[in-house]
Amino acid sequence: MATNFEFLKKIDKNLYTIISEAELLYRDEYFEQCMVQTRRFGESLCKNVLGSKRRGERTFDDMLATLKDNITGEEQEKEFIDDLYFLKKNGNSSAHSTTVKKEGMLALECLQRAFEAAINYCVYFTGASSNILKLQYDTELLITGIKTKKTLAEKYQEEKLKSEKAKKISQKKSSKNKKQDYIPQSYVMKTSKKKNKKPIFWIFTGISLAFSIILLLIISFLI
Repeated sequence: MATNFEFLKKIDKNLYTIISEAELLYRDEYFEQCMVQTRRFGESLCKNVLGSKRRGERTFDDMLATLKDNITGEEQEKEFIDDLYFLKKNGNSSAHSTTVKKEGMLALECLQRAFEAAINYCVYFTGASSNILKLQYDTELLITGIKTKKTLAEKYQEEKLKSEKAKKISQKKSSKNKKQDYIPQSYVMKTSKKKNKKPIFWIFTGISLAFSIILLLIISFLI
């Protein structure tokens, strides 16, 4: 099954195996064991970073103290050590707990802290590509063990863009409907003027009368 720590596989297979097991424990709801495993992961990271600077430190606390004394003050170094302290503290609490608390959220935070520490380790201590810094922890991948094409952050961004696009389309339709409420006439009706038309009857009567008068004059002239 795929894990969130695939980037670590080619850099340090041992670290990859340790933290992959932690994700499997979380998936099976063994939260306390998961936190213990992330503590083991943090301790291994600390040993690797110290390398030749180790002076016989036996405990995780001793190694962290030595590591803290050797940092240059860079922000990523402080974050790295803070993550390791978090993993140590919660791993110790889970290892010495006499009851099963089912602390799923705390176990998840331990995995996320381990993820950030692993990225810092790869980029700033082993010289891996800075592209790793863009990675984000995928909770869906943790639960299902199946790698999706998109991370949760990418899905969220995609849904956000879809929502904004739908909102713009809705606003355009609303604006268009308002304009269609009043549709101006495409032509102007002309007022018809009354024409003084004489009835056809009177025209015919006039013509007949004129014709009769002319006819009478001609007859009178012949007589």
